[in-house]
Amino acid sequence: MTKTTAAWGLATSLALGMGVGMACGDETECGPTEAVVVRVYDGDTIELDSGERVRYLLVDTPELTGDPECYATEATQFNRTLVEGKTVQLSYDAQCTDRYDRLLAYISINGASVNERLISQGYACVLQIPPNGEDRAAAYRQLQTDAQADLVGLWGTCAEVPC
Repeated sequence: MTKTTAAWGLATSLALGMGVGMACGDETECGPTEAVVVRVYDGDTIELDSGERVRYLLVDTPELTGDPECYATEATQFNRTLVEGKTVQLSYDAQCTDRYDRLLAYISINGASVNERLISQGYACVLQIPPNGEDRAAAYRQLQTDAQADLVGLWGTCAEVPC
């Protein structure tokens, strides 16, 4: 078992233990707690069947628009294979939306964190914008440190990491 795999398992267990779903039912004050992903915009942004756009919390993938940054295409494709056409669970933090009116959420499928997987497998960097993510940032940074040490994904491919 690699350090990345071990950290991924630990972080997922911690997230599940903290209660990934912050509310019962189909809707919270922020948005839905479960939905189908109908479109993947890039490595960290999706569209739900409700038409709402969602930006992943604590995740920053290379930019796809314009002149794509190193590993942007790979991050987008990986995100697409993880979530497109699938039912996902959403949980929220202190702020519900960003300045572009996108929902800000942690995404999981059957209890497995998509956000964490993007970091641990080297498709993304950690991006914390307070007040969101304060309780999870350290675990996410450890996933990133392990991915960097193992030269996983963009860490072993990009001459300059774009995120």
